[in-house]
Amino acid sequence: MTLPDTAHTLSLLATGAEGGGASANPYATGFGALAVLLLLLWITTRFNRDR
Repeated sequence: MTLPDTAHTLSLLATGAEGGGASANPYATGFGALAVLLLLLWITTRFNRDR
């Protein structure tokens, strides 16, 4: 497999162009990432209290 073939295959996998895979809803992805980051921020601040 050559480099252009590999790049083409990876781009098809990333975009879901082959196989009819459903693409993720960008709003759900964004709000999900925001929720995960806020959860991690909350956890970090709980462990970082000065006592």
